[in-house]
Amino acid sequence: MSLKDLPPLAAVRVFEAAARRLSFTQAAEELGMTQAAVSYQIKVLEERLGAPLFLRRPRAVELTPAGHLFAPAASEALETLAAAFSAARGNLGGILSISVLPTFAAHWLAPRIGEFQMAQPDIAVRITATRQIVEFGRDNFDLSIRAGDGNWPGIRAHRLMEVDFTPMFSPRLAERLGTPRAPEDLLKYPLIDPGDEWWQLWFAEHGIAYDPPDQPDSQMGDQHLAARAAIGGQGLAILSPGFYTMEIENGLLLQSFGTVAEARSYWLCYPESRRNVPKIRAFRDWILEALDAPPVRPSDAEG
Repeated sequence: MSLKDLPPLAAVRVFEAAARRLSFTQAAEELGMTQAAVSYQIKVLEERLGAPLFLRRPRAVELTPAGHLFAPAASEALETLAAAFSAARGNLGGILSISVLPTFAAHWLAPRIGEFQMAQPDIAVRITATRQIVEFGRDNFDLSIRAGDGNWPGIRAHRLMEVDFTPMFSPRLAERLGTPRAPEDLLKYPLIDPGDEWWQLWFAEHGIAYDPPDQPDSQMGDQHLAARAAIGGQGLAILSPGFYTMEIENGLLLQSFGTVAEARSYWLCYPESRRNVPKIRAFRDWILEALDAPPVRPSDAEG
């Protein structure tokens, strides 16, 4: 392959946006172009290729087999080019935007993020606590912390900690109802979010039959809200103890029994093509050191 085989960069940029959104109109809005200009650039690319990249429908467009083949490569190439340009400028500073699961954000990251900001004063960190899965090609995030198995195409993922859980309660509840002595005793206590699947898994691990109570399934929505209810003495919550070390040390929460681990873990994620962006490397190195967690997906090698 020679440089003469490379398609025009402007046309590739337009194609990538149209392929990602499956809309010429939305691609035009994203790039600040007219729809006619988008159509022209894609036509230039198709003529250079000698095959159509899109099937034009009355109200939509679809990728052809050639388009499906080219789209991921175009996205990765543009990401790689942007990352390399950023690294060449030595762009360590700027804004680092992170999407984080709410409980991880509230109980692990928020109490510690000041340490990172003191070490990297040129980086402004913006944290969004959400359960939504980030699509890096579409959403404006540099990093995400998500739960899963760590296998996401095109994503470099570093294992942070396992997802585990155990019943926890407050001294106020123990004073009122007594401290449970055996796992089966928990069935006599009020449970927060009794329909949570973690209760099913925890009781099953201890060989105890558990049927959620026949009542409206009240839900707190997030683990950290269930923890606040437990601290308030409302009942037993099923929680990940690693997020509540300070509450345990300060006597706000008690843990009587061992944890049960899920198959999932928490992972730090970012596009493979952006692994060398300085601000991403800085945060990655900091959080892995803080957790003493080695990278494991897709490989241990860093570019």
